[in-house]
Amino acid sequence: MAQAMAGMKSSKKVHLNPSPSALIELAIARGEALLSHDGAVVTNTGRRTGRSPNDRFFVSHGDSAKRIHWGQTNQPVEPRVFDALLDRVRDHLEERELFLVDGYVGADPNHRIKLRVVSELAWHALFARQLFRRPTPEEMDNLEPDFVVVSAPTFEAVPARDETNSDAFIGIDLERKQVLVCGTHYAGEIKKSMFTSANYLLPLQGVLPMHCSANVGAGGDVALFFGLSGTGKTTLSADPERRLIGDDEHGWSDSGIFNFEGGCYAKCINLSEEKEPQIWRAIRFASVVENVVMDPVTRIVDFEDATLTENTRAAYPLDFIPGFIPAGRAGHADTILFLTADAFGVLPPLSRLSPEGAMYHFLSGFTSKLAGTEAGLGTEPEATFSTCFGAPFLPLNPGTYARMLGERIARHKARVFLVNTGWTGGAYGVGRRMDLDVTRGLVRAATSGALDEVETRRHPIFNLDVPVSCEGVPDGILDPQSTWPDADAYEEQARDLARMFAANFETFKDSVPPEVVKAGPAAD
Repeated sequence: MAQAMAGMKSSKKVHLNPSPSALIELAIARGEALLSHDGAVVTNTGRRTGRSPNDRFFVSHGDSAKRIHWGQTNQPVEPRVFDALLDRVRDHLEERELFLVDGYVGADPNHRIKLRVVSELAWHALFARQLFRRPTPEEMDNLEPDFVVVSAPTFEAVPARDETNSDAFIGIDLERKQVLVCGTHYAGEIKKSMFTSANYLLPLQGVLPMHCSANVGAGGDVALFFGLSGTGKTTLSADPERRLIGDDEHGWSDSGIFNFEGGCYAKCINLSEEKEPQIWRAIRFASVVENVVMDPVTRIVDFEDATLTENTRAAYPLDFIPGFIPAGRAGHADTILFLTADAFGVLPPLSRLSPEGAMYHFLSGFTSKLAGTEAGLGTEPEATFSTCFGAPFLPLNPGTYARMLGERIARHKARVFLVNTGWTGGAYGVGRRMDLDVTRGLVRAATSGALDEVETRRHPIFNLDVPVSCEGVPDGILDPQSTWPDADAYEEQARDLARMFAANFETFKDSVPPEVVKAGPAAD
């Protein structure tokens, strides 16, 4: 077995690649989860209901130490610290039942990463089984993992002893291809640690890794949806009129787009069958639902109840979505949509971006963090700029990913749009969240090419080209200022946000062409 498990004595019992049914039985029998009325596994991750970015580290050694873009997001840890923790975790796991799940990251055989997840929890193994790509029986017989993820949620680090920031630790060793996750039950750490690792490895192979969902139209046209958690990647890509490639992580190679995963990890707060029928129907037997409130008698889940967290999640395999693409691959992107949940309520619901504007907004990555997606976040959204719509998961210099995207946009003549899935008619707390049906209508028009020849007006503050009309969408909503009761208040709020854009872009202005800087908002 790979180095991460070397030296481990025989555990109490090892379950190698159990079926979902077996894992469900074990999770319930071991008291890890309950079964909902529709057969979904319902579990609670405790006090950590989101990622713990302050507790994630890269082991600093070898070539990766020279390539990683070190900073607040990418924190270094010495090999001796990682190794000592791994030894303690091995001791912790020796007398416990273990669950081993093998899979892949990457649908393209030329660029996939073979993976083994080792966990002490049956429901974590079920999560991994549903989220990562599954080998065929023939492939399983000879699979030797490139990467090993060890998940020990009940092992809590001791900061004074282990030199950690808290009792949780997420360590990524890109040289020895190991991941260690301990002190947190939040399953998203397993998924995101491998996405982060792929974001380091794939650019070295000439592949652009992307934090985006992707789908395909009836004519074979491919659309990408970039955005952070809560901006609508999963919701908008799960469109009954298009076929789903994947909902969160993809690569763009010389051959086209390919999915990293074999499942979806959807936010399910306020989920309804009317608004999101595909996701609603995917939450059934063998899916995993985290941190939702369930009636103990009827076993009916209340998706509107945010008592535990706003970051309620559902994990299910892609084949639970009708019309998904089993191969996980498609051609090059025709349409790219940058999704942002604007808590200030001033960005237009949709804008066409020039190539320079696309680079500006890709590097800016503006959105609002929504409550619960990270440990320590408050109850209200906070405006943030996340480079390339995925800064927490980018080990390399952001310019690497931006250059690769710009080259592909130019080569394949992709159209690019900025889509506000956030607020309209006022800021958060005053205005209202953009209606999903309106956003869907705009996105369908954009991906179909219906907006290619539509007249646009230039937004004087944000320097965006906004369509003046879109069939099936009320014209008034396309002009964000007209949705505010006070036009002066809108302009003041818009200029405040423009100044935030400008201040954030100071980091990049000397490393990009002047045309890219000019494509951004006018701060004054």
